[in-house]
Amino acid sequence: MKLLTKYLSREIYFSVALVFAALLMLFALLDLISQLNEMGRGDYSLGYMLLYVVLILPGHVYELFPVAVLIGTIFALVQMAANSELTVYRASGVSLKQLIFALLRIGAPLLVLCLLFGEVVAPYSEQLAQQTKLKAQKAQVNLREFRSGVWVKDEGSFVNIRNVLPDTSLLNVSIYQFDENYRLVSVTAAKRATFLKARLWRLEDIQRTNFAGQGASAESLPDMEWHTALNPNLLNVLLVLPEQMSALDLYQYTQHLADNKQSTARYDIALWNKLVYPFAVLVMMLLALPFSSYQRREGGIGGKIFVGVVLGLSYHFAGRLFANLGALNEWPAALSATAMTWIFLGLALAMLWRTERR
Repeated sequence: MKLLTKYLSREIYFSVALVFAALLMLFALLDLISQLNEMGRGDYSLGYMLLYVVLILPGHVYELFPVAVLIGTIFALVQMAANSELTVYRASGVSLKQLIFALLRIGAPLLVLCLLFGEVVAPYSEQLAQQTKLKAQKAQVNLREFRSGVWVKDEGSFVNIRNVLPDTSLLNVSIYQFDENYRLVSVTAAKRATFLKARLWRLEDIQRTNFAGQGASAESLPDMEWHTALNPNLLNVLLVLPEQMSALDLYQYTQHLADNKQSTARYDIALWNKLVYPFAVLVMMLLALPFSSYQRREGGIGGKIFVGVVLGLSYHFAGRLFANLGALNEWPAALSATAMTWIFLGLALAMLWRTERR
């Protein structure tokens, strides 16, 4: 059995690597084409475009992991079945249960690699890609959750942020401070805010209006300290989509939203998806196993690989659809994020049962 597992792992890893190479070249080409219309903005030249495309590739690796594993495993198993190698193994006494456990052992390193890309490599490279692009274009992020920018509740105040620079410095910040009775105490408008240390920013070029009793007073200040729970890590969500953040960052930002009684639906779904998505690698390997029953009348190698491609892409896009529908309709986050994984697991088990009965 150890010999079978070693041989299977070599064939599967090689096939998965080939599929990854093909998919990543395709996605890199599409990304490069999509960036052509931004060429020439500031210093955004071809060199920066290529660097940007390379930096977002880890995100594609993470997203395509289950798809590549499914197609690669199908290709390896069908090739072995076509050469009667699997038939020999089954005839020598290897049961379906043993094959399943062999595939799960082979899939374990792939699961860890998927987790590594999702939690460490992809979030960092995605953030670096966006910052590099913005610096090259000499641009700033225009926040468009509302026409007036992004609103953040921070303890006893509401903060409006219009723009954020690649170094997470803020531009056009307005702070509306309320007392415990929800009466407006002051409005502070700053042209720029710079992070100093935890819970401390420096505001610059300030216009401040204070409300007391029946009157109001205005003052101008060159700079002042701003004590707030906001930090660059929380603001990085403005540069990176929730689906491309690490589970730790998602958890911290979700806690921040919950503490301020704001909607967390989209981030809860993204967090659940981060926790479950790596296990889809094992599900896809189980789903690939029934394809090893090679029969030419069922379409041969090409037909089965095509079915594998369709199944993989269906999982990828249907999973996104469920997540978006869940966020819109406020479905339970666990259901929205894991529904497709459970469906495909059920499909894999049903196909294995059917194959064994035959």
